[in-house]
Amino acid sequence: MFCARLFRNFAPNEQKKKGNNMKLFDVYPLFDVNIVRGKGCRVWDDKGQEYLDLYGGHAVISIGHSHPHYIEKVTEQLGKIAFYSNSVVNKLQVELAERLGKASGYEDYQLFLINSGAEANENALKLASFKTGNVRVLSCEGAFHGRTSLAVEVTHNRKIVAPINDNHHVRFLPLNDLEPWVRELSRGGIAAVILECIQGVGGIQMATPEFAQKLAYACKRYHVPLIADEIQCGYGRSGKFFAHQHLGIKPDIITMAKGIANGFPMGAVMISPDFEPVYGQLGTTFGGNHLACAAALATLDVMEDEGLVENARVIGDYLMEGIRNIGSSHIKEVRGRGLMIGIELDMPHKMVRKPLIRHEHCFTGAAGENILRLLPPLCLTKADADDFIERLIRVQPEDSD
Repeated sequence: MFCARLFRNFAPNEQKKKGNNMKLFDVYPLFDVNIVRGKGCRVWDDKGQEYLDLYGGHAVISIGHSHPHYIEKVTEQLGKIAFYSNSVVNKLQVELAERLGKASGYEDYQLFLINSGAEANENALKLASFKTGNVRVLSCEGAFHGRTSLAVEVTHNRKIVAPINDNHHVRFLPLNDLEPWVRELSRGGIAAVILECIQGVGGIQMATPEFAQKLAYACKRYHVPLIADEIQCGYGRSGKFFAHQHLGIKPDIITMAKGIANGFPMGAVMISPDFEPVYGQLGTTFGGNHLACAAALATLDVMEDEGLVENARVIGDYLMEGIRNIGSSHIKEVRGRGLMIGIELDMPHKMVRKPLIRHEHCFTGAAGENILRLLPPLCLTKADADDFIERLIRVQPEDSD
């Protein structure tokens, strides 16, 4: 009786205090904009203000916001079944594997479906370690591969690596400098090499064909799986289905997410036929569920029907040339492939990015201290590109004498 009175007197009173509502864990520095709807390459806030979207929510929106075919197919699937476990046949997974193999040119590879890019890299690294029996990984300086256990350990940012993740498995080496990679591979004990062919968070730094081809050759020589992280640079964004296809290499494992389902959470690992699957080796609860597969299939439909991979190439070239032609002394370099573009500035990016959002109502991303990062939907048009260039011109600080 005493214990019951004690609980009644204290616990409910604490919970009923005014203002004691749960709050979000405050890890995101937010712009004070509440986006409530989107269409194509435009989004609108709760006040009705329209914004030009040159960021696509971190390269996630591939076919444009609220595409009617996407809405139709996802809604249709939701009316049937949204989820059942991976203990039963899901023919949507089979269809997606077949379609993705044809679209990417990797019909002989195998597909494992999960929920995010970090999970894709976790599973890729796990597979490589299973195959080689090794634990050491070679990764790039400036790399970003995710925020979870193995993925964050191979990410070159000490600020987000917790002590529990810091297991000394990784050696970070310079992009496009082959000699240290070959030296480390020759020492043995390497589980995997992981590479972003275009670094996103790293500032749109691109691997050269010569480096990538010689690295791939060295991996084959020393029997080390090469993992291509295509989570941001892949799925048509570079003007080819995968960014590594610009470089003339064929990785052993390819990871993807972001644009695969146009905003529905999904990730995937494409795996060489040299890897033999084993029951229970990998697993996921939500990965490859019916609704996610429907979203991914609808995304592929639109990409193919509207030629969005080629559009990314054409409009990307057009946009980069237009930005270069602005002639601003504050723009040091424009680099990228397709619709993955970095604008390197001679000042902090916030001096351009903030007025773009606040005054020109245009979303862009950023990398490092001085790089604007453009990752628009792949349906961007020349008119959209011209619109962005005009807005960018208006926020350029005046050249000093």
